Amino acid sequence: MTPFGRPAVSLSFYATQSVFSDPGHMAPLYAELPRDPAELARIVRDVMIHRVEGELFGHTHPTDRLHDDAESRYIDDVLRILAERNDAPLTVRREPGDRFVGVCRDFTLLHVSLLRHAGVPARLRSGFADYFGTDGFHGDHVVTEYWTEDRGWLLADAQLADPAITAHWPVDFDPMDVPRSRFLVAGEAWRAIREDGADETEFGLHRPEAGPLFGERFVAGNVRLDLAALNKVETLLWDVWGADDGEPGTPLPPSVRELYDRVAPVVSGEVSFEAVRKVFAEEDGVRTPSVVTCYAPFNGTSPVTLR
Repeated sequence: MTPFGRPAVSLSFYATQSVFSDPGHMAPLYAELPRDPAELARIVRDVMIHRVEGELFGHTHPTDRLHDDAESRYIDDVLRILAERNDAPLTVRREPGDRFVGVCRDFTLLHVSLLRHAGVPARLRSGFADYFGTDGFHGDHVVTEYWTEDRGWLLADAQLADPAITAHWPVDFDPMDVPRSRFLVAGEAWRAIREDGADETEFGLHRPEAGPLFGERFVAGNVRLDLAALNKVETLLWDVWGADDGEPGTPLPPSVRELYDRVAPVVSGEVSFEAVRKVFAEEDGVRTPSVVTCYAPFNGTSPVTLR
């Protein structure tokens, strides 16, 4: 056993690469990188730019990069794109035009990959952040959860690792120690709605007036993604499968609500490694199949066979 009662087997599981986080033939880019989680987060921040950050950087994303970069499921593909645009070491800060144009999942997957390469147990967590605005809305987001010997699992947001970016948002905390009150993992968001009467319209990709990507069905999708990530299946955020593969904005059937009522506690609070493995193996409605439906924001809907 480790401090905090964590079995060594679970830490070993999260300290090794997944199919998605493995740098593969691009691993030489990881040579001589620092091991410090904060330094690795800053490296990630300096080679990536979010799809919606062009104006913030005074930059216009080329259309192909805006549409296609974030369709890269696997970190070896992300690294290949970065190397093609600028073959400098990853420690060299890129100009906006040389960066990978991604979303929160991409920042986090690269951070997790670098941490695992350094032997630090790390995993993606899907949920909802309240720090990209001041109106109380909890926006769809993905962050890193990494292991520390003195404090156990901490949340980190590599997207905030540049102070210039942090200053743009109402962030009054260390990005390497995101308060759990500011980022609700998806299971806790589900339970807040189902058990505590929270307003479902306060959780989603955006508010209801901007489209159907909010509320109970959207939160359920994040619970599914979070469970998969806890099993080191770190798909695109718009890869859909299982019980909640339905029209956005439509109510979930009662049987699906009951499924997520069972799953949400497993991915909330102190996560049990054995429980997340068991549920993922046994619940057909949430287990990731070999073929998923990709609802690409720019490129349309298609079936995708995972590696």
